[in-house]
Amino acid sequence: MAVCDESPLARLATRKGTDGRPFLSRDEVEAGERLRADFTRGGMLPSVTQRWDRMPGSGGRIGPADLSDAAMDCRSRVDRALRAVGPELSGVLVDICCFLKGTEWVEKERRWPARSAKLMLKAGLASLSRHYGLVAVARGADGRGGEPPAR
Repeated sequence: MAVCDESPLARLATRKGTDGRPFLSRDEVEAGERLRADFTRGGMLPSVTQRWDRMPGSGGRIGPADLSDAAMDCRSRVDRALRAVGPELSGVLVDICCFLKGTEWVEKERRWPARSAKLMLKAGLASLSRHYGLVAVARGADGRGGEPPAR
């Protein structure tokens, strides 16, 4: 699990919950990092500098045809992952995992109560880790895996 030091996810991964266990599970951190990697490789981060090779008359093409197949695959994976998580949780995942916004900043932007972004992020990461197949079996209250009870 390679976690970037400047990532808000990396900081949260080192925090402990009230029970002394890590606030985020390995699966949740891995899911967030996978989303960020695809987001970055897909070229989905906004450019902060001028691209002179893409100016009109420079001979460079402008548009989706410029994206490599690998970048298009990354964008497709991001789209599928965010659709699987749903609109209620995808925004906080993108803000924190991809744009590297801190939880306090997200709460301020969205006018959320203090510490609510951490909870929304945790819920989003749990859903994302299920989407990626990182969590195969639901864990019971005792923390052990097992088949869910039959209905």
